[in-house]
Amino acid sequence: MKSTLQCKVDARDASTCHPWPVSARASVLHSDERLVALAKPPGISLATSRRDPDGAVRRLLAALDNAERAAHGLDAGTLLLVHRLDVGTSGVVLLARDTEAHRGLAVAFAARQVEKTYLALAWGRPRPPAGRFDRPLGPDRRDRRRMRIDPAGRAAASDYRTVGRGRQVSLLQLTPHTGRTHQLRVHLASAGHPIVGDDLYGGPRHRGVRDPALRRALDPGRPLLHAWRLHLPPGRATVELIVTAPLPADLRAALAAAGIPEPRP
Repeated sequence: MKSTLQCKVDARDASTCHPWPVSARASVLHSDERLVALAKPPGISLATSRRDPDGAVRRLLAALDNAERAAHGLDAGTLLLVHRLDVGTSGVVLLARDTEAHRGLAVAFAARQVEKTYLALAWGRPRPPAGRFDRPLGPDRRDRRRMRIDPAGRAAASDYRTVGRGRQVSLLQLTPHTGRTHQLRVHLASAGHPIVGDDLYGGPRHRGVRDPALRRALDPGRPLLHAWRLHLPPGRATVELIVTAPLPADLRAALAAAGIPEPRP
């Protein structure tokens, strides 16, 4: 598949607009009469606009194999995007097949009833190895692309747990309890453990890595953040759903180079 990166319209995502090819395919993780769960590859923007309200769905579907798209009856004109991931983030994305399902899913997300689990490859070794980030966030007035820790900002909380340690990096499992812009990226960076590949919040790119192979693996051109698992409770319009997205190739390569086993769902 050959495609070019579709950058987000939102200025705060400009940092993740890199000219790398979108070489990976999206895939269908779940499909029923009310909703669809897709595995989004990095590099696809989920930005929407009034001029092009179906653009995000259309880009997602374009990354699917034609036969898979047809087998599940997926059409950009009939699907509604439920939530977003940053353009550089991979993983689970939900779409609704009708307005009632979309409304129910939106309510569940707003009420924080949907449990989302992310994986991130971060620099260093957090101490303690598990805990909670609970620091409010607000816009960085000096750089519109960024968010920052702001005592007067909006509440933001994320749990983290170290699930693997390797050479100079750690694999973290993250559970956000709020949905602020760049929440996981800012919380990790503020703790001194920015996500590998996150040029906007990461500081020095290689952090003293001398091994050439490891340097290449830890320079993916995007933040190694993956929306790994999503647990949707049963609702009026939808069934209970637990879905897991396979790790993308660049994250798998980085884990292998760092000597970290891939996590099991």
